[in-house]
Amino acid sequence: MDHGPRRRLAAVVVAGLVPWTVVQIGAELTLVFSFGLFNTNPPELLSVYSYFVRFTGALPQFIESWGSGVLLYLVALASAVAGVVWREDVRVTALALAGAGLTQFPVFLGFNRRLDYVAVPVGSLVMLAVVWWYYLPAIRADTATE
Repeated sequence: MDHGPRRRLAAVVVAGLVPWTVVQIGAELTLVFSFGLFNTNPPELLSVYSYFVRFTGALPQFIESWGSGVLLYLVALASAVAGVVWREDVRVTALALAGAGLTQFPVFLGFNRRLDYVAVPVGSLVMLAVVWWYYLPAIRADTATE
């Protein structure tokens, strides 16, 4: 099953828009996105830039992998865009997207170790599903033609 570059790009974009980790703390939610953190009480969006540049002194160590995931996601997004406007090495996109998904597991585990925190790695599952559904068939098709 061949998914064209536009469909793969759309899937990568969706993977970046869903919350990567959903954290429930009592009745409050924190959503970890590719572009920032959204807290429900008070409603506030804190950008990735602000989080890592302005608040670097108080970061828990496990959250640092979120920044690595954002960088890997940007590589995957750039590669998928290249597939629409020029050509894409689907292996690079798949590896970067899988890496971005895997970097969220320390975030998930770090939050779940805290008392009264419940975290779910939604984005990790979505990114790994995109790699499996859209990129593994493309990689197989590429290697079959070589």
